[in-house]
Amino acid sequence: MMDAKALWQRYQDWLYYHEGLGLYLDISRMRFDDSFVESLQSKFDKAFADMAALEKGAIANPDENRMVGHYWLRNPDLAPSPELTQEIVQTLEQIEAFADQVHTGAVHPPKESRFTDIISIGIGGSALGPQFVAEALSPDSPPLNIHFIDNTDPRGIDRVLSQINNLASTLVLVISKSGGTPEPRNGMIEVKKAYAAKNLDFSKYAVAVTGPDSNLDKVAKSEGWLARFSMYDWVGGRTSEMSAVGLVPAALQGIDIRAMLEGAKEMDDATRVADLKNNPAALLALAWYYSGKGKGGKDMVVLPYKDSLLLFSRYLQQLVMESLGKEKDLDGKIVYQGIAVYGNKGSTDQHAYVQQLREGVPNFFATLIEVLEDRQRKSPEIDPGVTSGDYLCGFLLGTRQALYENNRDSITVTIHQVNPRTVGALIALYERAVGLYASLVNINAYHQPGVEAGKKAAAVILDLQQKVMTVLQTERKALSISEIADKAGASEQIEAIYKILRHLHTNNRGVVLTGDLAKPGSLTVSLS
Repeated sequence: MMDAKALWQRYQDWLYYHEGLGLYLDISRMRFDDSFVESLQSKFDKAFADMAALEKGAIANPDENRMVGHYWLRNPDLAPSPELTQEIVQTLEQIEAFADQVHTGAVHPPKESRFTDIISIGIGGSALGPQFVAEALSPDSPPLNIHFIDNTDPRGIDRVLSQINNLASTLVLVISKSGGTPEPRNGMIEVKKAYAAKNLDFSKYAVAVTGPDSNLDKVAKSEGWLARFSMYDWVGGRTSEMSAVGLVPAALQGIDIRAMLEGAKEMDDATRVADLKNNPAALLALAWYYSGKGKGGKDMVVLPYKDSLLLFSRYLQQLVMESLGKEKDLDGKIVYQGIAVYGNKGSTDQHAYVQQLREGVPNFFATLIEVLEDRQRKSPEIDPGVTSGDYLCGFLLGTRQALYENNRDSITVTIHQVNPRTVGALIALYERAVGLYASLVNINAYHQPGVEAGKKAAAVILDLQQKVMTVLQTERKALSISEIADKAGASEQIEAIYKILRHLHTNNRGVVLTGDLAKPGSLTVSLS
């Protein structure tokens, strides 16, 4: 371990500061040396070139034959065609105009003078980004209160609906690129039924954020929804917060979306610099590569020391893990890449798992997110000369020191204040870090075949359920599970069939299981 003087010098040598954003990045507590940095120089040269090609419109998602252009959203002049530039600018203007009309009451529900609430229905990137930004930036008294349906859990949907006092003054955002993704589709259908149950015309409350000519777009157009905003095929879900996906809900909550875009743009400019020490995203990628030896060998624990950044670790979980979790590299070689991300907030979670971080399995590196401003008014003293913010600062610095003393590495990202510009900058910083790291380890960060495989597997199960019910309806007698599997032509899926039947039985869906529930093979199944 370095002595205090050497460590202070290392801190100064590796500290990055962006004056315009008031953002610091400290990777000095990662224990790489100069020779390690030198060994990666050629990889970084290639990574910088790869990112430049990406921004110029290179095809980066071979599965869908599309470009990846979320960077153009905050600097439309960089888009590869005048038509795309115009489309981005016009969409932003449409979002702002719609939000203003809702706020002033020019657009209002049939039976009320104002919309008071929002139900935002989405999944993955169509939910995590808007949720993170709402938690971080929504005013204490927003013009509309937002509620999220981000799963196909019936009880979860019920709970959201129960929290809304008046559906008649509630706007519904349905966010889905294809319109066919099951979770948002199911949420939309359930919410639509809830409006119908109160004799409300859903179309007068609904807004679609979707791909042009998608199934959802066609429904919204044919039913005459309040508004439709385009999702671009060149923006992936996990990088969509600066598109209509994130900007529509943010603008409706009264968040300054222009400032968020400006912060992202400033960070994009900073992370285009083809010089490792002067590029904060490259410094993050260097630290990640060092920690996991380029193989994701250590987890990323994210600890934001600010309540409003509670969901940042969850947001980063999708951005990092969906982008970097890949079986094969660009050469088709099996590599099993990825970095596991978890975390919550400091100092709350110091009481939950810092004990293990300091003294348990050393299979992680920590990322501490520091916010310099305590609050926007003067803090009272808790003890003589000490405020609650001083305690929070002390916990962060103390954790950083305690980890380092026990040979546990950490990164510290510091911002002056949580505001739209700094949140936009944080999003852009990590988006670019993911892209650069993916190049270093020779994988494609912009496709997700594993996610599609999961969706297809779920569709197979639902198809199997239909076959099982057809067997029961045809036979009209009690059958064993093995008999049902044989008659459905699915003997190899007998366990899945049992679990389907158990689910239907539990929810009174017309299926009756008779026998010892502890012995599934002995059960008989009939229709009620």
